[in-house]
Amino acid sequence: MPGASVSESFAVQPEDVRIIRALQIAPRASFAAIAGAVGLTESAVNRRYRRLRAEGVLRVAGVVNPGALGQSRWLVRLRCRPGSVAAIADALAGREDVNWVALSAAGYEITCAIQSRSREQREELLGRRLPRTAAVLDINAFAMLRQFLGGRGHYWAALHGVLSPEQEALLGSDGSPFAEVPVVAREPAVLTAGDERICAALAADGRASLVDLAAAADSTPGRVSRRLDALLRRGVVHIDVEIAAAALGYHARANLWLRVHPSAVKEVGRALAREPGIAFAAAVSGPSNVHAVAHCRDLDELFEFTSDRVGSLAGLQSMEVSPVLRHLKQAGTLLSGDRLVGPSHGRRV
Repeated sequence: MPGASVSESFAVQPEDVRIIRALQIAPRASFAAIAGAVGLTESAVNRRYRRLRAEGVLRVAGVVNPGALGQSRWLVRLRCRPGSVAAIADALAGREDVNWVALSAAGYEITCAIQSRSREQREELLGRRLPRTAAVLDINAFAMLRQFLGGRGHYWAALHGVLSPEQEALLGSDGSPFAEVPVVAREPAVLTAGDERICAALAADGRASLVDLAAAADSTPGRVSRRLDALLRRGVVHIDVEIAAAALGYHARANLWLRVHPSAVKEVGRALAREPGIAFAAAVSGPSNVHAVAHCRDLDELFEFTSDRVGSLAGLQSMEVSPVLRHLKQAGTLLSGDRLVGPSHGRRV
């Protein structure tokens, strides 16, 4: 598996964090535009961006939203036999329709997100392949009902304040909060063959130039620009900025499974979305009706955060905190240790 050349001595600098924040706001902005906003030269931004990519700290990629194509998204918890979990997790991480994989619960539980592009693809995995795997002891699948944070171009709030409001405005941010939309579109989009080629090129590099996208789609830069704008506007694809949280000092990650009074689910989800310690939050089906992913600097901070910030939310009835032992994949990007190494290559369970 190709990976980044990670230097033990590499440390993310404040200038790097400003660039990362700028990319969260405008992932396809030119280096010149980013330089003007963050107060660096264009060559410095270019050089630092390429180093962040090479070191596995940052990756910009286009991600297709299956909900915009009419398909539901699912979170799955697998309990596996000891000794088999790593092989199953690696195989899941290699699937293109599985975009998030983590090991937790002392290494015998896998949590993953299924984003199949068709019902048949999803049923093949959840209904046939996984149940037939002898090492899988138990499967629980939860439909995502409402997404409050994560994906669709939204960004992790931990970096709020790195740039001033004026600097963010230079990059096109209007300071508006994340707009909730249905997880599954009421009027699904249909991708053409050209759209698929554009999306494939963006999956490899979310900052690919219009010239490169046009070559991939056998089209012209002008036509590709118009089509990309339409795909982004409809939420069919978003340009995701994936960050290796550990490289920024966040070494404790956990899945939070919350049981919330039904009347409070929306407010709890929105409150979690405003928390810098939360990287993802969604309402889901099942007894734990809110799922979130927390990033903290260490286990003590995780304890304080879940006790004081999350534990005090009105309507919360119970909470399971499941620390992540190993993160294999996030938003379609594979990880090696704590660093990003690139997209999956289509292996199967």
